[in-house]
Amino acid sequence: MSRWLVRAALWPFRKLGAGRAAIRHQTLLKVGLVMVIAFIAMAVICGPRGGGEYGLLPFAPPYNPERSYSEFPRLAPPSPSHWMGTDHLQRDVFSRVIAGGWAPIAVAFASIAIALSVGSLIGWISGYIGGWLDRVLSLTMDAIYSFPSMILAIALVAVIGTGITPMIAAIAFVYVPTYFRITRAEVLKVREQTFVEAARAVGVPGPRLLLRHIAPNTVNAIMAVSSFNIADAILTEAALSFLGYGLPPPAPDWGFDIQNGQRFLQSGYWWLITFPGLMILVLSLGFGLIGEGVSDLMNPKRRRKKIR
Repeated sequence: MSRWLVRAALWPFRKLGAGRAAIRHQTLLKVGLVMVIAFIAMAVICGPRGGGEYGLLPFAPPYNPERSYSEFPRLAPPSPSHWMGTDHLQRDVFSRVIAGGWAPIAVAFASIAIALSVGSLIGWISGYIGGWLDRVLSLTMDAIYSFPSMILAIALVAVIGTGITPMIAAIAFVYVPTYFRITRAEVLKVREQTFVEAARAVGVPGPRLLLRHIAPNTVNAIMAVSSFNIADAILTEAALSFLGYGLPPPAPDWGFDIQNGQRFLQSGYWWLITFPGLMILVLSLGFGLIGEGVSDLMNPKRRRKKIR
């Protein structure tokens, strides 16, 4: 079992090493990677470090995003002293924006990792064994998949509670059927191929056949859809935070800040929702570009021409 875990952990590095020549011509993938890496670095450097303090560096973020400063003007527009203005509680919007990225990134990565692991495992078992187990699992997953993902996530966090952990659990539950359907479809296709029949004919045990010969041939399809799901999970996390199911105030969170700033929009205080909204948009776009690039790499038939 340890050998399979080691091989699974090294798979992304082998893929990147083998595909370096192809990645050089993937402009969308490179742009997406730069955007996402920049956001992850920002989240690590400016995120919470405990005790209500933020940032690994003294100037990142420049002010404590949770603290109200009496010397700051209230609802001041963007200026050289406050690049993104201040809010109604005399807090620096720029500090809240760069410190609030860790929550959506952490929720998106954790929820998709859980959904990928659970959904893929169930899909492998269901597609390989077939029979009544496959029918029961397929009907169950189709029933979950039939619900609108946003409504289902809202219902789940309303039952479980608010905070990071409930959001991760709710979003992971919503995406499990997606990975189940993809994995099961790939297993049904791969298990009928000649090399699988040959391995079965020479007496390869079922678990070894599934892990060694079938499962690795389903990874490409799973990885191609993961980046798109992370982008969607970021939007879902922002929507849940907007509705009040995210981090408790006064913790910085893009969705929560948009919810707070919307009531001041008609009064002309546009910066309260513009900058958090742009962060959500750009981060989702970055993962979407990675998804497009990975799809092109995994599927030669849809590779685009090199962009000069």
